[in-house]
Amino acid sequence: MKIKTNYANVPCWKEVNVKSHIPESLKMLEEMARNIWWAWNDEATEMFSSLDPELWSVVGQNPVALLERISYEKLEDLSSDEAVLAKINKVYKKFKEYIDVKPDASRPSVAYFCMEYGLTHVLKIYSGGLGILAGDYLKEASDSNVDMCGVGFLYRYGYFTQSLSMDGQQIANYEAQNFGSLPLDRVKDENGQPLVLDVPYLDYYVHAYVWKVNVGRVPLYLLDTDNEMNSEFDRPITYQLYGGDWENRLKQEILLGIGGVLLLKRLGIKKDVYHCNEGHAALCNVQRLCDYVESGMSFDEALEVVRASSLYTVHTPVPAGHDYFDEGLFGKYMGGYPQRMGITWQDLMDLGRINPGDPNERFCMSTFACNTCQEVNGVSWLHGKVSQEMFSGIWKGYFPEENHVGYVTNGVHFPTWCASEWKKLYAKYFDKNFLHDQSNEKIWEAIYNVPDEEVWKTRVALKNKLIGYIRNQFRDTWLKNQRDPSRVVSLMDKINPNALLIGFARRFATYKRAHLLFTDLDRLAKIVNNPDYPVQFLFAGKAHPHDGAGQGLIKKIVEISNRPEFLGKIIFLENYDMKLARRLVSGVDIWMNTPTRPLEASGTSGEKALMNGVVNLSVLDGWWLEGYREGAGWALTEKRTYQNQEHQDQLDAATIYSLLETEILPLYYARNKKGYSEGWVKTIKNSIAQVAPHYTMKRQLDDYFTKFYGKEAARFHELAANDYAKAKEIAKWKEEVAEKWDSIEVVSMDKCEDLHKGNIETGKEYVITCVVDEKGLDDAVGIELVTTYTTAEGKEYVYSVEPMEMVHRDGNLFTFKVTHSLSNSGSFKVAYRMFPKHEALPHRQDFCYVRWFNKD
Repeated sequence: MKIKTNYANVPCWKEVNVKSHIPESLKMLEEMARNIWWAWNDEATEMFSSLDPELWSVVGQNPVALLERISYEKLEDLSSDEAVLAKINKVYKKFKEYIDVKPDASRPSVAYFCMEYGLTHVLKIYSGGLGILAGDYLKEASDSNVDMCGVGFLYRYGYFTQSLSMDGQQIANYEAQNFGSLPLDRVKDENGQPLVLDVPYLDYYVHAYVWKVNVGRVPLYLLDTDNEMNSEFDRPITYQLYGGDWENRLKQEILLGIGGVLLLKRLGIKKDVYHCNEGHAALCNVQRLCDYVESGMSFDEALEVVRASSLYTVHTPVPAGHDYFDEGLFGKYMGGYPQRMGITWQDLMDLGRINPGDPNERFCMSTFACNTCQEVNGVSWLHGKVSQEMFSGIWKGYFPEENHVGYVTNGVHFPTWCASEWKKLYAKYFDKNFLHDQSNEKIWEAIYNVPDEEVWKTRVALKNKLIGYIRNQFRDTWLKNQRDPSRVVSLMDKINPNALLIGFARRFATYKRAHLLFTDLDRLAKIVNNPDYPVQFLFAGKAHPHDGAGQGLIKKIVEISNRPEFLGKIIFLENYDMKLARRLVSGVDIWMNTPTRPLEASGTSGEKALMNGVVNLSVLDGWWLEGYREGAGWALTEKRTYQNQEHQDQLDAATIYSLLETEILPLYYARNKKGYSEGWVKTIKNSIAQVAPHYTMKRQLDDYFTKFYGKEAARFHELAANDYAKAKEIAKWKEEVAEKWDSIEVVSMDKCEDLHKGNIETGKEYVITCVVDEKGLDDAVGIELVTTYTTAEGKEYVYSVEPMEMVHRDGNLFTFKVTHSLSNSGSFKVAYRMFPKHEALPHRQDFCYVRWFNKD
């Protein structure tokens, strides 16, 4: 028989998962590893790290992966080490005391929907600010004992990992997550099998697995469509955050909103308030409306109940940043829902249009959210004002400043973002109740009692920690990008721990103006190469893969940083994530933010820096407009000098250069005999004492309860009582008013000749009476005199709104009266506004019927 040179069949591999056998005395490690609580508790992370410091680094500081990878022999050794067991038991005791506390039943319960959550760099289900905020929110809800659950997605690839080519071109790498090595658990059904949620799409179902992340005391449920039950077209729904085309985006938003509510029903979870964090989750109200209608309510009755228990938070200050869907695409997936809700297709489309009935207007998720949520809020005072303008077309008949859109300024989760060095310092000098009373400015004022030298040493230690991190983490990356090794060594050597270090790290969208610093390169070169006042800049951030302009900015900065005069003085750090962010916000001296006004909805990175004694230099936009205090940082005015953006950029850049040259650098380098700047330490202390207490996530969460959750939950329970009697009463009343609205008649109006002619005097009182025939309605109409003025820029604003008092009734005839006067002279416009009134309405925009008249 002839012998072949090669004769082998294909291997028959079988995948075998080997779980670590954890000794009984170490079992508590597994329990703690599967709760994100460790992500904001330094003792816990230090404990995990101490088990095997080298492996802890290799597994990316992931405790679940650490326990998977640690050897059996090592675990056996640890299980008999009394010192190790004592440390573990101490942390576990703290963990159990925390976890076992029951939710505060005196506060409303909340279901929180968001497309992304930034909880830890280990779990890649976030891209940037929105996700970090949502992650911080759940953490604080846990710390504050709130009965809350979150709903989101478990992305197979998450957001991309960023690397840079040699010429600075961003490269987006999507790396699959191994769910088995993440701090989460698969949710099981009543039979102990993996729970499968069936979500209706078109004439078929998409099947989603459900995972749970324990965020301290708060459960976060994540949907996952990457399974063999789905077609090749539907498995990718949860592949990437903000990935794919508009059809995939719509599929994602159906899964988040409709699927999210179906999930809570399947789990038997009912909450008082349903909070949509951005418009991505708005379709949760479609499913909730269907549920109420299918239980026997009319659509109008269901809408009363759903509205009363829904809150929409907008994070985007420009209309273009919201999700719009063509009617054809929207109808492809949502065509069956109007029938279930008892309305027409046109009715559903109009709920997502600013101009109902316009066939050319696309369906907007944000408009739909505004129409189905009782309350709407922006994420800073200024953003609230911008949002009033942006959404004003939805509530015609009212001026932007009159509508109900409110605000809660964003904050940050103190235990997550405050470096351990600062936590120890605060614990040493602050009141012991500090963490439970973070908004108390009096407690923060204790920073003034901390010796200046101690503050300075803390800042220096964290700066050195950052520089060490950069040298260790980025050396290999820079060499990998085919850069000259000697150049990389030179770059490392040029990082000067004694230089003023300025950080700029955020999403690279053009409106954030990362280019501003490079407006005048000659002047910048003189600043960074001043031997007496050395200064260095650290940049980091990702541009969306489809944002060519943002990627171009990164490339430009990298190119400039490679020029001889800027080498080591301007450094771009790739793959900005939570791990790098924590180092940056605690390690730099100044946090710089230069957005185009007023496009920074809030911004939170500067608030994180604030907690770590880092001083802010920012445009007065977003949170810094409220936060800035003289002597506690630096600010570029919120006012525009030029309409031409290029000219404004040049002016703002010159202002930054001037601040650096004349104020910031001289102050930083005004060193005393002990080697630190007393003026700089004073600025740090002012920043911590006067600004920090107002920008914690605890304050933000408390604001949501005070401004929105409390009143919504109270109204929801009022409407729901006695088989939703109040909801049915209000819906019936609205239907009656709507039916008779156009027939309501202004019978007569009596006003003096001066008012008829439009010529009146300041300070003089004028009596106006008006008789209205309500056509059978029972005191359902209110009337007010509205006076407006027009600015030099042509913008019309409300000067005054004077309610007309109902002074007499004769059957259907109602007489209204007001005494009118103006204290300012000038040109004004007056008109009379009729509106429906009912004591149970939360605000005017809840029933936005308006009739203007000016009968002569």
